[in-house]
Amino acid sequence: MARSIPTSISEKGKKTSVQDSFKALKTIPRFFKEIYRSSPTLFFINSLSRLFNAFTPVVILWVGKMIIDEIIKQVFATDKDFTQLWKYVLIEFAAAILSDLLGRVINLTDGLLGDLYSNASSEKIIRKTAELTIAQLEEPEFYDKLERARTQTNSRVDLMSNALGQAESMISMVSLIAGLVYFEPILILILIVSIIPSFINEAKFSSTRYSLARSWTSERRELDYLRFIGANNQTAKEIKLFGLTDFIAERFKNLSSDYYLINKKLSLRQSFYGSLFNILGVLSYYGAYVYIILRVLSGGITIGELTFLSGSFNRLRTNLQGFFSRFTRISESALYLQDYFDFIDLKIEKTSELKTEMPKIIKEGFVLNDVHFAYPGSENEVLKGVSFKMKAGEKMAFVGQNGAGKTTLIKLFLRFYEPTQGEILLDGININKFDVDEYRNRFGVIFQDFFKYEFTLRENIAVGNIYEVENDEVINYAASKSLAEQVVSEMTDGLEQRLGRRFYKGTELSGGQWQKVALARAYMKDADIMVLDEPTSALDAQAEFDVFERFIALTKGKTSIIISHRFSTVRMADRILVLQHGKVLELGTHQDLMADPKLYAELFALQAAGYQ
Repeated sequence: MARSIPTSISEKGKKTSVQDSFKALKTIPRFFKEIYRSSPTLFFINSLSRLFNAFTPVVILWVGKMIIDEIIKQVFATDKDFTQLWKYVLIEFAAAILSDLLGRVINLTDGLLGDLYSNASSEKIIRKTAELTIAQLEEPEFYDKLERARTQTNSRVDLMSNALGQAESMISMVSLIAGLVYFEPILILILIVSIIPSFINEAKFSSTRYSLARSWTSERRELDYLRFIGANNQTAKEIKLFGLTDFIAERFKNLSSDYYLINKKLSLRQSFYGSLFNILGVLSYYGAYVYIILRVLSGGITIGELTFLSGSFNRLRTNLQGFFSRFTRISESALYLQDYFDFIDLKIEKTSELKTEMPKIIKEGFVLNDVHFAYPGSENEVLKGVSFKMKAGEKMAFVGQNGAGKTTLIKLFLRFYEPTQGEILLDGININKFDVDEYRNRFGVIFQDFFKYEFTLRENIAVGNIYEVENDEVINYAASKSLAEQVVSEMTDGLEQRLGRRFYKGTELSGGQWQKVALARAYMKDADIMVLDEPTSALDAQAEFDVFERFIALTKGKTSIIISHRFSTVRMADRILVLQHGKVLELGTHQDLMADPKLYAELFALQAAGYQ
């Protein structure tokens, strides 16, 4: 079925108005506080340089006027004295040099401040993302917010330069306006007529551009995703094998073309109206220029004053155009800045304000009472009244067909989600009453879809307890437990070997090697509760049996949850929980479940037949 693509901004959602752009300016003070915190010293140097540089234009123009008037005076003087003239030339030369030096200091500190702020804001986004719950992280709306916050780093850096430049420009314009008012106040009115219409036009289109970018956030994320899967080594094998190039390229082409056409329409309209208002500005400028010439010819002002007024008017017009242009860019960037602060200010979902101290030693274990769960936005329950007890120190295996709720149950144990009904107790206390970080710190976990960090082998193992990243004894011990010491011995640089192909001298591991490394993470800390969610699927049956046999021996006395589709492994558990359609179907030892044939016995027999 062909996908329906919106052809206008209005089809995508609420349009951002000019008023919205102005409202977003309230974020600027908070923005400057963040810039200042990035480097108070650089911020002070930048601000002071801009303050001094703001006065150099009017000083140069005024001294230029004095030079011309002095030249004309000396031309008609009988007793010529050029001393004053050369003083004026020297002052103008010094002002020009100072202006250049200040400009370079401003550019330098702008760049350094921009880099520091970009780094600081990116770090904030990373830390904020870590604070959010898994439920928030899996919402499409969240990804749109994250995309807008993450991808507008350059916009925020440009906003910094524009906002600081705006302050400098305002001081400069005040000094130039004072000069015009002193000689010819009517020029200010002409100037306003030439600039205001263009400013209104720019403000209108800046909010429209933002509306387009915001409304197409999801599609732009999809375009980035298509770029990624269409051109990287991780997907190259399947792309080639299944002949997906044309499919992905066409999908990218169609989506990008739709975005291009809407953007093109907006750009053409902006250029057309911008040209009309610019013509009005040019006419106003030359009208003012003619007026100044007529005033000179009538003897109202001197030749020096002519150069000062024409130079001031031209400079002021350029400054005003730049001021209003920057203002529209600032108001547009402020909308993106608002997105950034909206993301940073996202509320963290609190499951309970009560904090109960975690038991130092788990004595009783876990009890689940009538636990129901449906993922946010879905009406279909994944778990439907699950109740059972897992004793302290017990090894329990979760078994069931795909979609039965095994991994979801683990997510609830780890408090990635909260039950929609029912409760989970640890030693008789609802787990929501414990501090979430303190609670999770008692778990050693390895998931089936563990992430392969393209860090060093040392860092990949230390992910399980990153504070011990420099502790060779702990890392080597964890590697020996998971059989990853074999992987370490095969690497040219041992623990310092970089993994993956993304970076220089990186080495890719096999699926089995990666899983041994990932298993080592679970052993990195002396956790009370171990969770293995199909972490050995890339190992052959014998290797998996050896890993789990070793795991059972090494975790004696620890509470453990195991998910595996291989029943030779599952039968090692003390008890086996069989889930079907989100409900507990069976619970008992391997012998118990085989003695009363139901789903477990059926699945065991089917798998056993495959090995005969």
